[in-house]
Amino acid sequence: MSDQTAQLEWRDGTIPVSIKFDDPYFSLAGGLDETRHVFLAGNDLPNRYRDGFHIAELGFGTGLSMLTALQAFQGNGTLHFTSFEAYPMARADIEAALKVFPDLDPSPLLDHWPATSIRTDRLHADIIIGDARESLPSWTGKADAWFLDGFSPAKNPELWSPELMLEVGTHTAPNGTFATYTAAGHVRRSLTDAGFDVERVQGFGRKRHMSVGRLR
Repeated sequence: MSDQTAQLEWRDGTIPVSIKFDDPYFSLAGGLDETRHVFLAGNDLPNRYRDGFHIAELGFGTGLSMLTALQAFQGNGTLHFTSFEAYPMARADIEAALKVFPDLDPSPLLDHWPATSIRTDRLHADIIIGDARESLPSWTGKADAWFLDGFSPAKNPELWSPELMLEVGTHTAPNGTFATYTAAGHVRRSLTDAGFDVERVQGFGRKRHMSVGRLR
């Protein structure tokens, strides 16, 4: 584990907020519903799932997106998941955060964490700890779908830089996709320059718009 662990405060006793970035880890209006709307529906999942389907993510956080993606992965086969996280959360904090989602089984994560390599019959996951600006360029994989789930571009601009978005494009499989809750113009332009056809679509809750795209 990194020695740069996440520093948290708790809103309403249930929602973790990053002290460093002054941003909650998931929507105050419903983190599970937001994840399904933005990352699953935004990547046309689970319709595209197949054995070996590979999701990559910027910002692992509580593991909510991984667990939601796994829950939707039905039938035979294995889901592959790679996430890049600079400030990993302590196990007790992850457990506390996930308790607000009783319909979601946290055991695929909590049975292993803080181990960052998870191997089960249905899930092969690697959480790569460190600065994604350094670790993503050296990653040898290509994702079928990206969850761009860093903190707000206004508060964590490093995770949304044009250079990093270019790496996202480079590490995307043919016809691969991305989805993100942000509709910031500079992020959409960077992803367009990275090779994606980018659309602004309906966001979740009070957010009017979000962004999705497919590699050209």
